[in-house]
Amino acid sequence: MKKILLIEYFLFLFNCLLISQTVVNFDDFFINRTMRIDYYHIGNAKKEFITLDKVYEQGVWAGSTRNLLDHFNNGRYFVKIYDYSTNQMIFSKGFDSYFGEYKTTTPALKGIKRTYHESILIPYPKNKIIFTIEKRDKNNLLHQIFAQVIDPNGIDIIRESPARRVKIFEFLKNGDPHNKVDIVFVAEGYTKKEEKKFSSDVKRLIKVFFQQEPYKSHKDRFNIWGAFSASEESGCDEPTYGSYKNTILNATFNSLGSQRYLLTEDNKTLRDIISNVPYDAVIILVNTKRYGGGGIYNLYCTVISDNYWTNYILLHEFGHSFAGLADEYYTSSVAYSEFYPRGIEPVEPNITALLDPKNLKWKSLCSSGVKIPTPWEKEDFEKMDNEYQKIRRELNKKIAEMKRKKAPREEIEKLEEKSDKLSREHAKKIDEFLKRSKNYGIVGAFEGAGYSAKGLYRSMVDCIMFSKGVKPYCKVCEKAIIRMIEYYSE
Repeated sequence: MKKILLIEYFLFLFNCLLISQTVVNFDDFFINRTMRIDYYHIGNAKKEFITLDKVYEQGVWAGSTRNLLDHFNNGRYFVKIYDYSTNQMIFSKGFDSYFGEYKTTTPALKGIKRTYHESILIPYPKNKIIFTIEKRDKNNLLHQIFAQVIDPNGIDIIRESPARRVKIFEFLKNGDPHNKVDIVFVAEGYTKKEEKKFSSDVKRLIKVFFQQEPYKSHKDRFNIWGAFSASEESGCDEPTYGSYKNTILNATFNSLGSQRYLLTEDNKTLRDIISNVPYDAVIILVNTKRYGGGGIYNLYCTVISDNYWTNYILLHEFGHSFAGLADEYYTSSVAYSEFYPRGIEPVEPNITALLDPKNLKWKSLCSSGVKIPTPWEKEDFEKMDNEYQKIRRELNKKIAEMKRKKAPREEIEKLEEKSDKLSREHAKKIDEFLKRSKNYGIVGAFEGAGYSAKGLYRSMVDCIMFSKGVKPYCKVCEKAIIRMIEYYSE
């Protein structure tokens, strides 16, 4: 079995090498339009299958016309497009999905099936294509799970104009979408009267975004748009509080059973709204002050508008959705049961299982003479952080109970203020603790990452993917982000 897996692994590496050396001429296979392929992703932890929904012809292609084959080897899934007549691969892209996260949760492991609506965007093909989706097995090798021929000239292609009840903002325009990173901010939970608030909130976050490296040094490579479609009510759903709002995207806390995880399952509405602009990356701006967010690679990230930690959430969650970065923290509770199987090297660029210490995946960035694995004050950190996490969980539980029981507003606000103050004080305490580490600023391999205290490693003691606060990305994360910026903007 080990020999077979080794052969499959080297075949996979060989295919990656071929892809990296292959150049697809855009004009030979595509026109400057977008094909949106909608499908349903169905299943649980053990079984999954895909059924095609609808195919659309939409506006100009936002992505690169030069880099059409994905060489990052990231994401639990891969879309691969083949020219029907020659069987040549002409487009590929790795991604994660809502279903991909669901399948790691307890309900999925118990066999409960769920259905999610998903979309793939590709440049519009001139001729028939074979649309395929591959998924990774437990050893992170890709296997095809779906294939279907699509005729771009077929009468079943939907060519209607996009939704017009959407106001488009052009916040930053540096050039042609083909050689820029196009980001769209999407309004969620903003009413008609709050349109100006949305515009103001986005402008504020754009300033935050470009104060952070490596975005600051690459500002000329970005276009930034806004898409505003009014919600009937402000805010979003907060199930633990017994609060539900009528909003355009139906975003909700408690996604996948995690109290602060804020996502939307309404993929079709989201895609209809943002079809009005060219986009490579999507940021859903949720009009709420409650702490939370989410980010899924090559899908979207969610950011809350009015929390003390909004700036941190923007940079952290965008790291997930844009560059496919993993969470480096490991003491907070999450919804996943087996997100990273033991003994398997994660595909994300910023964490490692350290199966081969002599060939660390970020070896070229390591500090001179660094010891691998790299020692740090792990036990003291865990003791300090676990104590805080216990108090935070109890406070959140009490706040939720008070809101469900309609306790006096003054009492709830007093408890929320206590929770917020505790969060700020703890973050400051963590910052000071990590900066005192004997290996602070060193690039090595520090145990504790990817929701696991043992067996997974991050590259530096601290990073915006590890802890909250005003701080840089680690050197490995920064490099991964730059590579992605260059991929879209070359």
